[in-house]
Amino acid sequence: MNKGLTAKGRATRQRIVVATALLTREKGAAETTLDDVRAATATSKSQLFHYFPEGRSDILTAVAEYEAGQVLDVQQPFLGDLSTWESWQKWRQAVLDHYIELGQRCPLGSLTTELGKSSAEARAILTTLFTEWEEALFLGVRTLTSAEPEAARIRARSILAAIQGGVVMLQATGVTDYLTAALMTSTDPLRPTAEGTD
Repeated sequence: MNKGLTAKGRATRQRIVVATALLTREKGAAETTLDDVRAATATSKSQLFHYFPEGRSDILTAVAEYEAGQVLDVQQPFLGDLSTWESWQKWRQAVLDHYIELGQRCPLGSLTTELGKSSAEARAILTTLFTEWEEALFLGVRTLTSAEPEAARIRARSILAAIQGGVVMLQATGVTDYLTAALMTSTDPLRPTAEGTD
């Protein structure tokens, strides 16, 4: 989407995307209007349509892409190498710290409950996010436990579902305990295997 834009144009477009992401976290995608975006970014209507020709749907798709990248980026470098129990613990703590800090303004909650429903393009971005995330967890489970592929896939999906459920409850209630319990419970079964190989 940035093809043909100058460096200044790319920076302006990114500024609009980031500001809109913050708006959707605060207000929800359904309640975020183009007027809200214009006010938050001090841009004109013509500027918005220059960078996002399809208007609101284009902006929300760009926000979904941005937020999906944020979800994975904050888990690095741990998500990229879950080969030891220590790396799993560091990854788990990074996830908890991130969502506890953001609370009800977390991008994952916004993605799954709001942005993922805004268009087919946004849904595809969300699907890609979960596929990449699941694959990283799957590889980590396989490396750490030598589990059979099917069992490792089920474990990876259960961890991912635990995070998602905990985040949705966090967004609804503002309480982080659900996420902490879900993440600990879904990953603790990996601990005995890890400790037994030390």
